[in-house]
Amino acid sequence: MSVKPRAIHFGAGNIGRGFIAPLLSRSGYHVVFTDVDKGLIDTINEEKEYGVHILDTNAAADGEEAEVQKIIHVKGVLSTTDDLIREIEHPKLKLITTAVGLPVLDKVAPTLAKGIRARRLSGGGTINIIACENAIGATAQLAEKVRAHLADEDAAWAAQHVGFANCSVDRIVPPFDDADSVLDVGVEEFFEWIVEGPSLKGAKAGRLDVPIDGMTLTDHLSAYNERKLFTLNAGHAITAYLGHLKGLATVDASIEDADIAAVVRGALHGEAGAALCRKHKFDEREHAAYIEKIIVRFQNAAVKDDVVRVGRQPLRKLGRGDRLVGPARMCTEYGVAVRHLATGIAAALWYDNTEDEQSVEMRRAVAEKGLEKYVVELTGFEEGSDVHQHILKSYKELEGWKKV
Repeated sequence: MSVKPRAIHFGAGNIGRGFIAPLLSRSGYHVVFTDVDKGLIDTINEEKEYGVHILDTNAAADGEEAEVQKIIHVKGVLSTTDDLIREIEHPKLKLITTAVGLPVLDKVAPTLAKGIRARRLSGGGTINIIACENAIGATAQLAEKVRAHLADEDAAWAAQHVGFANCSVDRIVPPFDDADSVLDVGVEEFFEWIVEGPSLKGAKAGRLDVPIDGMTLTDHLSAYNERKLFTLNAGHAITAYLGHLKGLATVDASIEDADIAAVVRGALHGEAGAALCRKHKFDEREHAAYIEKIIVRFQNAAVKDDVVRVGRQPLRKLGRGDRLVGPARMCTEYGVAVRHLATGIAAALWYDNTEDEQSVEMRRAVAEKGLEKYVVELTGFEEGSDVHQHILKSYKELEGWKKV
């Protein structure tokens, strides 16, 4: 039996292989991937290792090969089998993470509940669960779903022995084809994993028994969550939607367009950034530097981040608390005029991709309900309000940006 602490990661996709697992592995964890994709799990068990390629635009420009980090001794378990329950029961297990997409947590929850019961019955020790999803409060949502499947005795045990900690995750992991193995992934060098320390359980309250190199613990996660969602995600989405409108294929090509860069900087510095600084008391100069660092990340040509990938599921990204409408609503709350964010919202409304179900649904709704009423329904901004009018005005102006 391995003496290493173990971690189970739900979702053996790019985020799991390219972001979470490398941090766990270099911190001494034996990583067990679980997924519904039998072919992927079989490949993990056959190869037992893969490479993480650091995509650096400077190295690419100098003709240098990307740095490759080897992740070794990984294991795969099919999530539809009792093998996964045995892994959750394992006495060396310390941590469970997910990167499956928010809707899939509904399917993960019953399995976790079954595993928690098995762990209680076998006398297993304390574990922590962190949902590394691109959404605020994802772990809290998962915890609620898990508790709905626990009997009273199991729930009481979990309250003492299972920590559920929300987090904020940030790393661009685009599709990657330039590799020897299908398991290899390409990632940007930058990453940020900020976890709600007080919710963790262990020998010392608020800490993991086996610390993770690269994980930052905080008592003020909500501020970091909004900073990331309303800056990185907002800027990423605006860049992608405006780029798609102009017929540009990648984020780096889009942010190099002067018109697009002006909208993105206006949205992040003068609007979302101003509101974030007022709400969370961020240092304005430090936050401005954070924004510029993000824009440099968008300019990384080695990442080759497709605007269609970034722009997918526009209705989710136009959610009232999400990356576009969310910061606009915060701006109105803190007395910041919304102009460039309105342009970003309008660009998302123009997103036309027949292969994206949400894009098709959205474009149909615009045609059937009319833009004025649909914007009210979608965003919650009152008809005739300042923001509502600027979204309509921007939508009309952006028609001139469309590639013929």
